[in-house]
Amino acid sequence: MRTRPLGSSGIEASVVALGTWAMGGWMWGGSDDDAAVRAIHAAIDRGMNLIDTAPIYGFGLSEQIVGRALVGRRDRAVIATKCGMVCNTRRGRAMMRSTALGPSETGHIEVYVFNGPESVARECEDSLKRLRTDYIDLYQTHWQEQQTPYEDTMAALLKLKDRGKVRAIGVCNATTAEMDRYRAVGPLDSDQEKYSMIDRRLDAEQLPYCRAHNIAVLAYSPLALGLLTGRVGPEREFALGDMRRTHRRFTRENRAAIAALLAQIEPIALAHRCTLAQLAIAWTIHQPGVTHALVGARTEAQVAENAAAASVSITVDERAQMNAAIAAALPGMVV
Repeated sequence: MRTRPLGSSGIEASVVALGTWAMGGWMWGGSDDDAAVRAIHAAIDRGMNLIDTAPIYGFGLSEQIVGRALVGRRDRAVIATKCGMVCNTRRGRAMMRSTALGPSETGHIEVYVFNGPESVARECEDSLKRLRTDYIDLYQTHWQEQQTPYEDTMAALLKLKDRGKVRAIGVCNATTAEMDRYRAVGPLDSDQEKYSMIDRRLDAEQLPYCRAHNIAVLAYSPLALGLLTGRVGPEREFALGDMRRTHRRFTRENRAAIAALLAQIEPIALAHRCTLAQLAIAWTIHQPGVTHALVGARTEAQVAENAAAASVSITVDERAQMNAAIAAALPGMVV
């Protein structure tokens, strides 16, 4: 497994990382803790050392699973987790109401985005306990809010770093202007954003900015919630609590449009003897400025497939063919 630096932190992390949102079950129709632990073990054994989680994933369950899985393996892992999505305050920015299954207008759980210094410090301690560790390799603000000055949030993160609780600092879902304000106070090592063959908004500004400032880009959802695997056809049904059941991208018409795009690029996958999912991951980590792809998995088999994508080397011409097919297909689909 190849690695790349997380900004200027000195941390080397696998180019294909394990995303654990689905392992928490929330918004994914439930979880299988034992299968998730086996999947994390499989990732570590394949050199997929970067494991991304968050307190909101299963309201702590995902972090607990990661902590359980890394007992005896902590030194082989780069743990990335987050702060800022909280249920114990009404400060900051109201984001959603939710049930244990997923967001709902009548949900009993109120979720806010709040990056206040005291909240960040408390969340870090809670995450350390769930993760069964005394340090977090990469600590990221999950979303941004305007009530708390960015400078105050960054000062709190730097205090955690000075105390050895955190090794590197990152943001998620941030604009370049917001990153400028963080960077005015201290070094920013990473930016985690949604990016895939059908999510290209970073191309114009974000990726060039991060390259210019030595900020690692962690692309989440490179398979577009499974749409780019080639296994989510128009007839697929989703379980209760699975967000894809009502997601606008998962209409039968849109899945048919995605299938048509995948048919266009399938010859490239066949030439490399790889799956469509592996090709989509490989395309992602070949994009200038993208340093790591965070790919969700819940089983050992999914981890094995994702890890192998790091070895798929697509040529400049193949990337051009794929980009042409993507550009032609995007106007006809919901993205």
